[in-house]
Amino acid sequence: MREHALEEAARSLRRGLPVLIFDDERRESEVDMVFHASFATIDTIYTLRTVAGGLICFATEGRIASELGIPWGDELIARIEALRPLAAKIPRYGDRTAFTIWVNHVSVKTGISDGDRSKTVLELDKVVNLVVEGRLERALEKFRSEFQAPGHVPILATRGPKRRGHTELSIALARAAGMAPSIVLAEMLDKGRSLPLDKAVKMAEEKGWPLIRGSDILGRSL
Repeated sequence: MREHALEEAARSLRRGLPVLIFDDERRESEVDMVFHASFATIDTIYTLRTVAGGLICFATEGRIASELGIPWGDELIARIEALRPLAAKIPRYGDRTAFTIWVNHVSVKTGISDGDRSKTVLELDKVVNLVVEGRLERALEKFRSEFQAPGHVPILATRGPKRRGHTELSIALARAAGMAPSIVLAEMLDKGRSLPLDKAVKMAEEKGWPLIRGSDILGRSL
């Protein structure tokens, strides 16, 4: 484990700057761009959309999603008999997905613009912070009254210590930085494929962004 890598990444997260996270060659072998959700400005969403390029998601802890009554996406789909075979399949990397539901904040227009997604993510961050502060009833009230589903921001949730995807890695990084488990992230893409690690390393060096491996966050190989 490279302690300085974790410290550098945590410092960047606290400053509202991007962190690039590479999971592992034996898993997705992908790099995600990660920001703490409290810094999800229009510029942040624009950077995720234009530089990273993948699906822009909000991530939090499974415990918090559960306390808010948010179901796993695969379990929700499996309740529909005709769709149950779709939800029964496991992705090639071997884990159940971290997807729950997709939401918009009620104040947005269509939900897809940088400004709309910024608003949705920032308000989700507020909900998470209410839970962290022990104000669950207020969090539930805000979540149920101020969000609609389906929307344009997928909510991801950690699925326990055995799953070590970008959701779990980014939330572990937030915890290491002393911040609420509230992240906005997107996969980094190249033309026709995920962005190769060597290209991500080059970009990180050029931009001055930290690039950290999953093993640097969790302390051992995946």
